[in-house]
Amino acid sequence: MDVINVSSMDDYVFDICHIINNLLLDSQEKAARDELIKLLDYHEINNIQYTPIVNHLIRKIGLYPYIDYKTAGWQERYVYEVFKVDTGEKEKLTLHREQSFLLKKLINGESIAVSAPTSFGKSFVIDSFISINNPKNVMIIVPTLALTDETRRRLYKKFANKYKIITTTDIDLAQKNIFIFPQERAINYVDKIEEIDLLIVDEFYKASVNFDKDRSPTLIKAILKLSKIAKQRYFLAPNISVLKDNPFTVGMEFLPLEFNTVFLEQHKLYLNIKDDEQLKNDTLLGIIKEKETKTLIYAGTYSNIDSISTLLLTNTSIKEKSLLEDFSNWLGVNYSLSWNLTNLVKRGTGIHNGRLHRSLSQIQVKLFEEKEEGLDNMVSTSSIIEGVNTSAENVVLWMNKNGTSNLNDFTYKNIIGRGGRMFKHFIGKIYILDAPPREEKTQLDLPFPEKILGDLDKENFKNELTKEQVAKIILYEEEMSEVLGSDVYERLKSENVFQSSDSDLIKRIAIDLSNNPKSWNGLSYLNSPNVNNWDRFLYKIIGFERSGWDDKYSNIVEFTKVLRVNWFRSIPNMLKRLEPFDIGLDDFFKLERKVSFKLGALLMDVNNLQKVILSDKNYDISRFVNHVSHAFLPKAVFQLEEFGLPRMISKKIHNSNVLKFYDENSSIELHTAIDKLNEIGAQKVKKECNLSGFENYIVDYFFEGIKTNT
Repeated sequence: MDVINVSSMDDYVFDICHIINNLLLDSQEKAARDELIKLLDYHEINNIQYTPIVNHLIRKIGLYPYIDYKTAGWQERYVYEVFKVDTGEKEKLTLHREQSFLLKKLINGESIAVSAPTSFGKSFVIDSFISINNPKNVMIIVPTLALTDETRRRLYKKFANKYKIITTTDIDLAQKNIFIFPQERAINYVDKIEEIDLLIVDEFYKASVNFDKDRSPTLIKAILKLSKIAKQRYFLAPNISVLKDNPFTVGMEFLPLEFNTVFLEQHKLYLNIKDDEQLKNDTLLGIIKEKETKTLIYAGTYSNIDSISTLLLTNTSIKEKSLLEDFSNWLGVNYSLSWNLTNLVKRGTGIHNGRLHRSLSQIQVKLFEEKEEGLDNMVSTSSIIEGVNTSAENVVLWMNKNGTSNLNDFTYKNIIGRGGRMFKHFIGKIYILDAPPREEKTQLDLPFPEKILGDLDKENFKNELTKEQVAKIILYEEEMSEVLGSDVYERLKSENVFQSSDSDLIKRIAIDLSNNPKSWNGLSYLNSPNVNNWDRFLYKIIGFERSGWDDKYSNIVEFTKVLRVNWFRSIPNMLKRLEPFDIGLDDFFKLERKVSFKLGALLMDVNNLQKVILSDKNYDISRFVNHVSHAFLPKAVFQLEEFGLPRMISKKIHNSNVLKFYDENSSIELHTAIDKLNEIGAQKVKKECNLSGFENYIVDYFFEGIKTNT
């Protein structure tokens, strides 16, 4: 047994160690862990080396990665080494006790649904499983495109030399593959993969309509269909206390783990602020000026982002940081000089929301993680909690809102969980400027969405369906078979060709095509470069999807027509053309996303249906669908934005003949483009493509994300 010398310890450390030990003896591990994390923060602030007794308590509590190997006793050193695993990094990393517990279950072939805090470190478990088990196919479903890229960057460096990392549709499979998709894309691979070794669903709570009304049906459909070919499943979420019985997690063990690796220090400032708007503004300004650290400001709504931006623009000074100055200049040239973000970044603040170009969001997250020269603050909607695993010492809750609704306790805990991060900030400081929701235990209920019934095979899913649901499926099959013919309907359903998860939407389109064929005369005019031929059919097709456009139909149509020159004109030029329709830059982001994803999917469904219902007309709008789905950019250019390469730089690469993304006959495929860019290298791109200083910074960051650890 180690002999611990306490004579060198200061009284404070000794007293806290005594408190922690008593809490452990009293089986209050959560309280003991919180006190220990605060003690480790005290050591870091005061640059104090851990004593053997501190290392001993770290081992007892299970936070093995925090052990200081230099000052640890033999027992702690032994544990530190025993819990080391291969996570795909150059060196093995030590897992904490609960990470190791989950990894063991996965290696043993068990399927588990896990609720764990944001700071838990769930990604290490996934990476370790891949390194140790060497599976053939791993499918990871993530909630957002931002998280798709973050996950891809992490896994690409570690595993791209062994696996094909697939994040977009229409990619040929390799011998071994890691698929990283939002749920909408995952559906496209159901019939392309024979077997999945491990199906991972991150943030699986979004399968509940209570948490994501619009997208939950698609996620449920993906879980159902992919689970049929998955050997093993691993579902992840934070803050779930109870998982109710449901047909989607049958055979999975639910493990609610409250194992935090950081401590959240909550400051209830709303008690003093009350309804005093000026005091609230002054409080926020005081927080970000008090200490040079990283601060996430949860705004709650888009309008609040504008309000906070105005507050910071008028009350904070320009930072003397050349990197941010270069970024601001680049935004002014490529987006707008008058845009809030263009002027905010000079003051050390960025904006994160789900509408921005993916590359632009990634660049800001990269700058937020820069220690000295980067952004200090990030104003955000819920996108920062759904799609980015960045860390901040401070989290400010500006308003108890999530869009038009009040925050529930689950989402509130998810937001404040962004404070602190292992090895960066032991303590996350949470500043609450608006009264939080009432605390409650979250029960996750996963009812069967009615919208997807028409897309299911009643035989394959008979164990998951009620008699009433089977009856609805039979009725739907009869109606669709009457329109399409039973053989055609069964073929289309088995091929998973429909992009929409709303079966009634598919039926409405099919019935209209069948009953009103003359109204579809001239559909192929959508392939015409003359945008004046598009109006009638764009209005008609948009009208089938009755919700979710968040804008006037006329704006969507006019925007689509202007977007046709996306590759040939700059964004400022297109904004000039959009002025008569009162469409500004923020609307541009929103509408481009709606057009490329929502309208693109709707057009694809129309095309697949009209080919069989109006087969005598020989219409095919695949070309137009392809253009719309890629925002009228070359396919690889559009996809590379998700990898962090802005279209403006891709255009310079193309025009400099360093790499042609298309020619008269064809366009280059994404993975071919990545391979060729790796062959060309960052230095040649920077040398030959007439890039600005900040574009060189972006190129370096992009190439970091497509390199592998060798």
